[in-house]
Amino acid sequence: ISCLLQTSFRDPGILPRATPSEAADLEKRIDSMGTSTYRPPARTMEVVINKYVVKLKYCYTCKMFRPPRTSHCSVCDNCVERFDHHCPWVGNCVGKRNYRYFYAFILSLSFLTAFIFACVVTHLTLRSQRDGFLTTLKTTPASVLELVICFFSVWSILGLSGFHTYLVASNLTTNEDIKGSWSNKRGSEFANPYSHKSILTNCCAVLCGPFHPSLIDRRGFIQPDVGTPSSPKSEVPSFGAKPDTSMVGGMP
Repeated sequence: ISCLLQTSFRDPGILPRATPSEAADLEKRIDSMGTSTYRPPARTMEVVINKYVVKLKYCYTCKMFRPPRTSHCSVCDNCVERFDHHCPWVGNCVGKRNYRYFYAFILSLSFLTAFIFACVVTHLTLRSQRDGFLTTLKTTPASVLELVICFFSVWSILGLSGFHTYLVASNLTTNEDIKGSWSNKRGSEFANPYSHKSILTNCCAVLCGPFHPSLIDRRGFIQPDVGTPSSPKSEVPSFGAKPDTSMVGGMP
């Protein structure tokens, strides 16, 4: 329950959006990178991570270049660091700051489901040896229902835990695995630049790495966009208005 609450309510690693001034400065830098042709400049940047070139994409919603492994969640409408996926069951994104809690939650849930399944099977087996199989089914319908539920749910939960164990051992995210960002089929030049080439080291880096502070100012205020100030009505007369006679020499 603690891991579930941590996954649901902890900041997954949301990056604050660029301020209007920061967005304007970045737009000028992007425009200055363009050529004299009509083709607009590319909204990408390239950085080198562990001798591999990684392309950074521009987020048109947050008005910034996304850091490595960052993706924009269409549900939460935020850029999340080390974005794994958006989990509807916990109602939150799974990212850099809450992935270890999510992994601990599904792992403990797998053990709990398997334990309940084993206990129900043992209970029904012992009752069947004493009272008979059909009598046991009639006298313990709740246990039979629990057995059916555990039988169909344990495989999906164990499969999910096994999949994320593979991701942890490879230092991958669900988003990267689905997109095939570092698939071996694309050649060695697209190898995972974040892998430490060791299962133990990857597990320690993902699950036992430093805990980064949240970048969200929860006590801050949203600053409204400051536009160009409009001129007072007394200085600019409206279209079709008669001029003041005192201003033009008192003409009749």
